[in-house]
Amino acid sequence: MKKEKLLFPLLGLSTLMMVLTSCDDDNDTMEALRPTALVTVCPETDGSFIMQLDNTTQLVPVNMKQSPFEDKEVRALVNYTEAGGETAAANIRNVQVHWIDSIRTKMPVESVGEDNDDRYGNDPIEIVRDWVTVAEDGYLTLRVRTLWGTAGKPHILNLLTGTNPSDPYELELRHDAQGDVNGYWGDALIAFNLNKLPREDSDTKKFTLKWKSFSGEKSLEFDIQMRPVKPEIDPRGIKHSKAVR
Repeated sequence: MKKEKLLFPLLGLSTLMMVLTSCDDDNDTMEALRPTALVTVCPETDGSFIMQLDNTTQLVPVNMKQSPFEDKEVRALVNYTEAGGETAAANIRNVQVHWIDSIRTKMPVESVGEDNDDRYGNDPIEIVRDWVTVAEDGYLTLRVRTLWGTAGKPHILNLLTGTNPSDPYELELRHDAQGDVNGYWGDALIAFNLNKLPREDSDTKKFTLKWKSFSGEKSLEFDIQMRPVKPEIDPRGIKHSKAVR
């Protein structure tokens, strides 16, 4: 996802307590601190990695051989410039990575019905309609806003599936502030991998996100394109692998 407006990130995005503040200063220092894009960091089997910019475009870092997040696939903010050079396809670009910082990336969890409040919390939270609130590449990334009081106190966010048995694409965001319900307004980023949701006959889906805001219950619809399903390997009949050298 390309940047749509100028933002200044406080580093340390792997934790939830992160604030993004708008800036109008165009000097070189500020440009170096601003994220260029929101990407999915995809590790390869040989230890290298690519960054998925949107549903079709891949960025190949020419100045980094391995992902700083090892074998984890995560969403991340990155500052990069085009590096040029030949690539294998038109939708692949070589880039020079100046910095990259991961976003907390989670899988959805299953609803437990009447026990959801006890297990996942029911504290209010706001979703900020911003360029980093986006559904793409099978991921839902959200910029959220709530009250933060105790420094370093983690807030827990979960995305629930199964809240509507007749609609697997009705999801609910749950917030557990762990008692940290007073203080100052602040923003955070979090991402959820939706690629394991049912697909039926299409990789493009529409889903509804519900959440409890500070002004009541809210909902929002997203269109999302899932990753193409890779064919599974049938392991039957491959029992002689250890005899091959």
